[in-house]
Amino acid sequence: MTKLRRTCSFSVAMKFWLLMFFCIITTVRAFSQEKTVDGIVFDKKTNERIAEVNILNTATGAAVYNNLKGEFNIAAEVGDVLIFTKQNYFSDTVKVVGYTSTAVYMKRSAIQLSQVNIHDEAVTPEQQLEATKRDYTKIYGPAGDRDYLSTSPGGGVGLSIDALWNTFSRSGRNAERLKGIIQRDYYQNVIDYRYSRTLVGRITSLKDPQLTDFMQKYRPGYYFVVEASDYDFIASIKANYRRYLRRPKAFSLAPLVPPK
Repeated sequence: MTKLRRTCSFSVAMKFWLLMFFCIITTVRAFSQEKTVDGIVFDKKTNERIAEVNILNTATGAAVYNNLKGEFNIAAEVGDVLIFTKQNYFSDTVKVVGYTSTAVYMKRSAIQLSQVNIHDEAVTPEQQLEATKRDYTKIYGPAGDRDYLSTSPGGGVGLSIDALWNTFSRSGRNAERLKGIIQRDYYQNVIDYRYSRTLVGRITSLKDPQLTDFMQKYRPGYYFVVEASDYDFIASIKANYRRYLRRPKAFSLAPLVPPK
């Protein structure tokens, strides 16, 4: 009887430890499957980020696309092999050796033609500004001088009459206001030159009146226009176009209510 009890106790203990063993294995597998590898995909020649790259984990069969910033994140374990593919690029293979961020450089399979920028105006904003300055020589000439100290040919230093006139006279103050208006017009011309109807229409395939409506609602700012790369600028137009398709009435002005 005692022997039978010992056998039963041993059997129960074995089952308990086997159950614990399988629980530990299952937990380890679940934990390992949650680990991910992230990184950024670049063009090997230009070092620009590449979007819409397909990343395949050959060990699990899982596949993802990276985002518009070239960033990717995929579940993988150490030892897994990732294959990166994109049209017009040679496939690249990366073996996972750790969980630090990975930089992947892909080489083009086709010759990249020089980019042709499309603008509506033949005259650049800088040329327009210079022409305006020539038309308003008084406010951009000696009368527009803001330096209160002037130097003489002999090396002496004195007060600049032009600067004092520009500061205290009514004509001088009006000239300063006009210069501010001209500068603001220049900023808008820079935006119009890059954010052209030809470029936006080609990217979105919109026609009037939707094209005009879209361009007015999602007009970019001056500093973004002058600082953004061509890739980021086009990506921004595409992202705004998707927002426009989801909510075409967004940012619309409320209809005017006639006074009673």
